[in-house]
Amino acid sequence: MTLKKHIAAHVRDLPKSGIREFFDIVAQEKEVISLGVGEPDFDTPWHIREAAIYSLEHGRTHYTSNLGLPELRSSICRYVHKHFSVAYDPRTEVIITVGVSEAIDLALRAVLNPGDEVLYHEPCYVSYGPSVSMAHGKPVAVPTRAEDNFRLTAEALKAHITERSKVLMLNFPCNPTGATQTRAELEKIAHLCIDHDLIVLTDEIYSELTYDGADHISIASLPGMRERCVFLHGFSKAFAMTGWRIGYACAPAILTDAMMKIHQYAILCANTTSQDAAIEALEHGARGVETMRREYEHRRNYIVRAFNDLGLECLKPVGAFYVFPKITRTGLTSREFSFGLLEKKKVACVPGPAFGPSGEGFVRCCYATSLDQIKIAMQRIGEFITEVKK
Repeated sequence: MTLKKHIAAHVRDLPKSGIREFFDIVAQEKEVISLGVGEPDFDTPWHIREAAIYSLEHGRTHYTSNLGLPELRSSICRYVHKHFSVAYDPRTEVIITVGVSEAIDLALRAVLNPGDEVLYHEPCYVSYGPSVSMAHGKPVAVPTRAEDNFRLTAEALKAHITERSKVLMLNFPCNPTGATQTRAELEKIAHLCIDHDLIVLTDEIYSELTYDGADHISIASLPGMRERCVFLHGFSKAFAMTGWRIGYACAPAILTDAMMKIHQYAILCANTTSQDAAIEALEHGARGVETMRREYEHRRNYIVRAFNDLGLECLKPVGAFYVFPKITRTGLTSREFSFGLLEKKKVACVPGPAFGPSGEGFVRCCYATSLDQIKIAMQRIGEFITEVKK
């Protein structure tokens, strides 16, 4: 029996994640310093873990509503209104999901018909293009440039809009570049979305992690945008809760209801214990977030300076916990640089093309690891560059 012919064509043709391929190799190496995995090195703060323990001890082990715990949805609405200046109804405009990844999948499947085009900026998180394809849409990447600090410009976006364009996906602060958007540019992008009747999926999972006193602005807060936005957020990055797999989407009720229809059949509801922990994170987690943010900023300052001192041009990102240094002066491709560095110096960073073709010439380094480890890694990278030049 030939099983391959029975695999759905749109799944069979999906490429495997460039990140997964790389980390399968990393996992086989010993004593590697990883600047690769996009995960906080902090443990979830104790008070959040304690809330989960309390939940379990009191037998809160049953299904919740398909939309999620009402008290969590109310807490989310208060949080989003306070921090993003957008108001939602907790009864009908919020859905709790298994991480932001599920929220993205639900939103795309809820609005796309086969062949609809989805625009997104690149380099970008590895799942965006494949998520569109799995929802039978057509992914359309809009390249961003280092010269623009990897920001999406309205001019570049406009050049890629067609009659089939239906959705724009945004991720600011951005994985992998750490880029953010200015209010002025977001306003131009918002006008384009209104003029072309685009739905916007705005993934703001890194929004609490901004630096240099920068304010994060959600496109959903701009005039005329709330009614066409799906606001996506979660707990993995700011609250160091990656393994809890808890996220959420806020949107007009008609969109949330469509997402819930898919969610109720595919997932039913998110983990009850994680939902209880998420309430504690939102209500009492601000101090922990700020402690982690300050530490990330300190590490960012060091790693950016270190890369530039080595002669590898590296922009100072305003958000997230990644840098995206340019490695072309070494004469190596991104893949050659990353695999050579791993093999010879036991330091892991991700080749830029894992985040789309426009990532060639760059590598992604995550500074969500201890400063001591970052210092050793940068010393080894310096040694690697010296050896490459000989």
